[in-house]
Amino acid sequence: MNDIQLGTVESKFADIIWSNEPVTSARLVELSLEQLQWKKSTTFTVLRRLCDKGLFQNVNGTVTSLISKSEFYAMQSEQFVENTFEGSLPAFLAAFTTRKNLKPEEVAEIRRMISEYGEE
Repeated sequence: MNDIQLGTVESKFADIIWSNEPVTSARLVELSLEQLQWKKSTTFTVLRRLCDKGLFQNVNGTVTSLISKSEFYAMQSEQFVENTFEGSLPAFLAAFTTRKNLKPEEVAEIRRMISEYGEE
């Protein structure tokens, strides 16, 4: 399940579902028309694709997630670090901070997270 990849448009559609779930398929068609300018057929095609990937389910016209938004993006982040930095979070942070300075509150948050992790 870690290998679920979404394109930009699929991500926007998934965000619509996560923000409105449980959502009826009829309401999803309305939201997709409003936010993405999609026709009904496009909405159902992309929904079916995301259901086939195991991200959502459509049961009796009600769409819900099988994977939460936070869980999905956590898996994507882990996969990115694994594929790009051979699984090394320090290497990722080093690369991230070469072009962007962390704010003091970000450093404090990272320290807090490390401290909490060490206590477990």
